[in-house]
Amino acid sequence: MYTEELTIKAAAAAAKREENIKKSVPRMTAEEKNELLAAYHPDHNKDQSKTVLIGKNKGDKVPSELWTLLHSKSRISGADIGAEPEISAEVLVIGGGGAGAAAAIEAARAGAKTVLVTKLRLGDANTMMAEGGIQAADKDNDSPVRHFIDAYGGGHYAAKKELLKKLVCEAPEAIMWLSKLGVEFDKTSDGEMITTHGGGTSRKRMHACKDYSGAEIMRTLRDEVLNLGVTVTDFTAAAEILLDGDGKAAGAALVNMETGKIFTAEAKTVIIATGGIGRLHCQGFPTSNHYGATADGLVMAYRAGAKLIYADTLQYHPTGAAYPGQIYGALVTEKVRSLGAKLVNADGEIFVHPLETRDTVSAAIIRECKERGKGVDTDLGCGVWLDTPMIDMINGEGTTEKRIPAMLRMYERCGIDIRKEPVLVYPTLHYQNGGIDISPDCSVTGIENLYAAGEVTGGIHGRNRLMGNSLLDVIVFGRTAGISAAEKSKTAKHGKPSSDHICRYEKELEKAGIDTGAVSPAFLPDYTGRK
Repeated sequence: MYTEELTIKAAAAAAKREENIKKSVPRMTAEEKNELLAAYHPDHNKDQSKTVLIGKNKGDKVPSELWTLLHSKSRISGADIGAEPEISAEVLVIGGGGAGAAAAIEAARAGAKTVLVTKLRLGDANTMMAEGGIQAADKDNDSPVRHFIDAYGGGHYAAKKELLKKLVCEAPEAIMWLSKLGVEFDKTSDGEMITTHGGGTSRKRMHACKDYSGAEIMRTLRDEVLNLGVTVTDFTAAAEILLDGDGKAAGAALVNMETGKIFTAEAKTVIIATGGIGRLHCQGFPTSNHYGATADGLVMAYRAGAKLIYADTLQYHPTGAAYPGQIYGALVTEKVRSLGAKLVNADGEIFVHPLETRDTVSAAIIRECKERGKGVDTDLGCGVWLDTPMIDMINGEGTTEKRIPAMLRMYERCGIDIRKEPVLVYPTLHYQNGGIDISPDCSVTGIENLYAAGEVTGGIHGRNRLMGNSLLDVIVFGRTAGISAAEKSKTAKHGKPSSDHICRYEKELEKAGIDTGAVSPAFLPDYTGRK
C-alpha cells in the first residue's frame, strides 16, 4: 500500500481526474520526437556503449554489458567435445519460449526428428510474461499495408522491409493458427475478435487474452510441443554453436544447469531461439524480463561468425512498476493506456499522449522526472502517475476487472486498488530491438544450417518495436524457422562438430589485448552486490 506521503501526492492526480479524462494532448511531430529521443532516451547515452573490437561487427557500438559478454572467454574453453554426442537430432531447437516452441511444432509436423533444449523449463521465457496482446490486421477497416506503415514508422524506418513485410502479411494466418491450437482470444458474444489500439497503431488490431495473452499463448504452444512428442530437455543451456571444418552449423555444446557437465548435441540444422537481453540490466535499469534473458544467443551466434544488426538499440517499456518494491520493474501493460488511463506528473498534469510509441513515451517520462522536476519521488527513486481509475470512469464499472484482471491482482497483493488509486511507473528494460541478422526464411546470414527466431533476431522491428508485434514475431518467424530447418535437414550435410572457431575467436581477443576476466554466455544474471 502507499505511504501516507504518497497517498497525499496521489491526490494531485485525483483532483484533476475528471478534467484530464476530457483533455487530450496532441501527438508530437517527427521533429519533436527526434529531439526528445536524442536528449532523453537511454539508447542515446553515449557513455553507456562501447565499440566492438573483433568479429563481424567490429567498429560498431553495443551496450557496455553486451560488450563484456562478446569480449569474454567461452565457457567451454579447453573442454573436450570430441566424444560421441549425447543428443542427435535432425532439428535442434535452442530455447523453450514462444519462438522455440513454434519452431519445434512445425519441425515435428514436417516429420523431422526434433529436440528442444532449454536453459530452464519449457515455457519459462519472456513470451510467458507478455500481457498486452498480438497484432494482426484482420478487420475490414485494416490491412497488412497499414500495419506495415505503422510498424515501419514506429521503428524509425530502419526495419528490413522484407522481414517486416513477412511479419504483417502472415499475421492474420498466425492468429488463425493459434486459434486452431486452442488459444482463447477475447471475443464478443457473437464470436467476433475484440481488438484494441496499441501505441503507434492507426487501427485497432491488438488481439488479446485479457492481460495474460503471453501466458495463454505459451500454455497452448507448450501443450502442442508435448502432444507431438518432441524431445524436450529442460535445465540444459547451450554454451556454444558447434561448426564443422567448412563453417556449417553441426550442433551445440550444452551444459547441464544442475551438474555443470558439458556435453554435445549433433544436428543437421540448429535453431537459436534464446530470447533477449533484459536481465543484463543495461544502464542499471530494472527489467520486466524473465530470469533467463541474458543474451546467450547473441554471444553464441557472434562467436560462430554471425552478424548482429541494431545491437545498439533496446526498448525500455515506458510503464514499469516504480512502486512498491516487491514489483519494482514489473510490466504495467500498454493495454492499461489503450483502455484510457493517462500519464500525469506530480502536479496532476498530462504531459504526453498515452499512445505515442514506446520510445517516445519512455523519453517523455524520463524528461519529466530528470529535467522538469515533476516526477513523484519515493524511497525507490522517481516515477509518474498512470491514472488507472480513469478506465472504469471511461468504459464503465467492472472494465478493469474484466479486461486487465492480472494487473488488478498484482497490485491488490500489494494493497493497492488500481480502480481507485493511480499507480507509479517509470521505464523498465523490456525488449531487445536488435539481434542476429537473418533472412526471411530465418537462416542466419553467412552460416549454413543455422537458423534463428524470436527476440534474439534483429531487423524485423527496426530501432523500436510497437506493442503486440513481439508475440506476432515469435509465431510468424518461429514457425518459419521450424519449417525451413526441417526442410534443410533433408539434404543438409556437415562434417564433425568442432569448437575450433572458439579457439580462433579467443586468439583474436588475445591479439587485441582484451581480458575481461569473465566467461560467457552468462546463463543467469549475477545479483551479487547489485543494489
